[in-house]
Amino acid sequence: MPDQKLIDECVHCGFCLPGCPTYQSWGQEADSPRGRILLMKGLNEKKLPLTADTRTHFDQCLGCMGCVTACPSGVKYDALIEQTRAEIEHALLRSPGDRFFRAMIFSLFPYPRRLKFLMIFQLIYEKLGIQWLVRKLGIMKLFPARLRQMEALTPPTSLYALTASIPVLMPAQGEKRARVALLAGCVQRVYFPNVNAATLRVLSAEGCEVVAPADLACCGALSLHAGREEEAQEFARKAVAAVENANVEAIIVNAAGCGSSMKEWGRTLKNDPAWAARAQAAAAKVKDISEYLHGILPRAKRHPLPIKAAYHDACHLAHAQKIRQQPRALLSAIPELSLSEIPDGDQCCGSAGIYNLVQPESAREIGKRKVANVLSVAPEFLISANPGCTLHLSALMRETGQTIRAAHPIEVIDASIRNAKL
Repeated sequence: MPDQKLIDECVHCGFCLPGCPTYQSWGQEADSPRGRILLMKGLNEKKLPLTADTRTHFDQCLGCMGCVTACPSGVKYDALIEQTRAEIEHALLRSPGDRFFRAMIFSLFPYPRRLKFLMIFQLIYEKLGIQWLVRKLGIMKLFPARLRQMEALTPPTSLYALTASIPVLMPAQGEKRARVALLAGCVQRVYFPNVNAATLRVLSAEGCEVVAPADLACCGALSLHAGREEEAQEFARKAVAAVENANVEAIIVNAAGCGSSMKEWGRTLKNDPAWAARAQAAAAKVKDISEYLHGILPRAKRHPLPIKAAYHDACHLAHAQKIRQQPRALLSAIPELSLSEIPDGDQCCGSAGIYNLVQPESAREIGKRKVANVLSVAPEFLISANPGCTLHLSALMRETGQTIRAAHPIEVIDASIRNAKL
């Protein structure tokens, strides 16, 4: 059950309401952080029955942590929503269709090899013109909203993405000043191999020896955020063991959602006596790539990159990890790069892990607000530090006929160091 002490920290002031995307969408108290905490309280005190309707309000939470930033009382809503979702997954059976869809997601996304195998069929679907025909004839309209959303979100792929791999060890250029590990990720590894390649090159150029442990797989973030507690704990144990064996000073992450979850490994495994201390020690080494680079003196020269870009704050970077200034500082140090702020930038884009798949209508409503704000500053590039955000916003912008390219901050830094076009 959610921790009653954490629930009692909420004084119901309402400062969280403007920061909550679902409250902005519907104006319903039960779909605000304050309202959800009251629901948690009612469940804890047995004054409220756990029903499918009650669960819906927790399902509709993005877990974006905008409320955590807004809260003057420091309420740990991130811990509360994780605890509540875990309890609900144990106590209340979902419909057969919902169970099947979620099982499909969690049998694919945390496993890069399975995603790569699926990519073979995606290549056939794209390259033989099947995708064009399906979309031209509107066939996807016959499918459920969740499957339509999954098809729309899938980014264009290539033989390079299918065959890309990363070296187990990337040597430092010049004098080595650190040995770090890289979490290659799951979706990041498969659909955004350029991000990992850029991360390796930049770290190497800055004097870091980078190891990408073969046994460092999924970090457990998606499972944790969806209430699949035991699954998340098992992923976390395997990941902690992998980074222990790597013997590194820091664990570098280039996906915001993964980084925020990894920094909470200690909380995830706090009730496991054999792993609690180990998890806490590993979590203390986790650094987002922008956080790490901002903390060391740059060695590699930055060349001019004359582009106009807008920076999107990924929620699990800005709200969960409190990393805002670091990526902006790194990007602003690139000559001739113009960086614009997105209006209402603190609001979530609607991606939120698997949220845009299991709550497609809400995700689209929230995402369209974000896209309108992005387009208002007319950027050439949209810079985002999370693969889910990039997929979601890119799909919505494609629907509007926009050709704004998306890039990870590390790809921009890498292009500047290599004096290459982005």
